[in-house]
Amino acid sequence: MTYYQFVQAVETKVKEVVRDKIEVCAHTAEKNNGVTRKGIMLTERGINISPTIYLEEYYRQFQNGNSLDHIAADILRLYHEVRFRKSWDAEKMTDYEKVEDRIIYRLVNRGANEKFLENVPHIPYLDLAIVFCVLLEITRHGTATMAVNREHARMWGVSGEDLYKKASENTCRLLPDDFSTMSKVIEELSDMPQEDGEEYMYVLSNRIRSYGSAAILYDRRLEGIGMYLKSNYYVLPSSIHEVIIIPEKAAPGKEPLSQMVGEINRTQVAEEEILSDHAYYYDREKKRLIL
Repeated sequence: MTYYQFVQAVETKVKEVVRDKIEVCAHTAEKNNGVTRKGIMLTERGINISPTIYLEEYYRQFQNGNSLDHIAADILRLYHEVRFRKSWDAEKMTDYEKVEDRIIYRLVNRGANEKFLENVPHIPYLDLAIVFCVLLEITRHGTATMAVNREHARMWGVSGEDLYKKASENTCRLLPDDFSTMSKVIEELSDMPQEDGEEYMYVLSNRIRSYGSAAILYDRRLEGIGMYLKSNYYVLPSSIHEVIIIPEKAAPGKEPLSQMVGEINRTQVAEEEILSDHAYYYDREKKRLIL
């Protein structure tokens, strides 16, 4: 069974289970870095925010012998965890005053998102772009957002600089940063105690670890890390969700680090989650990040 046939089979199986309680349809979405993913969208009557559940991992399970019945049951279990309990008032999007306190920013790779960036207000930053969205909801599974496009900006009468100023106030408030040692992050993710020792690697993200690389933009955050480390340091764009901090004294240099980031991106990071292949350098004296 091809992946396309699998998506159709899962759609049919889930429809059989939910009958007319929830609308189920195959959905293709263009994700970050121009990646296209296919899944199923489940829409509940009276709720206008619909989660899409992508099926690549389920397809691997199916190829390894998992049944369609078991997969459909797990999809519905996941849906009931991530579903939204109320609708978003779409009319708010026409009134800037009603959404301005929910505008946040994200970082994406500029070269890999050229087509997307044609249609959205953005600000170049290093080899990246700062883009904007309206934060609809935050859950333990992530965020629901709506991208701010050029039509929104025209309707609201705001510029990219206006959006950046507002997002700078909101993002750090709505999505506070988290700066932790690498060993602490590994311990949290694996639930396995790590050996004590001198720390040379740190992780900067937000507290829900969703598009947390934008924390490098938070006011004076990089400056504060430099004061804590008492050193210049390298910033490795691990993914769109976090960056890794390495003090200069513990790093082999920019070129080896960039090579390492590129290799990890090619072998361990999902294409839609890649931020950049380049290591960055924070200069404490200049108080800025350098490509």
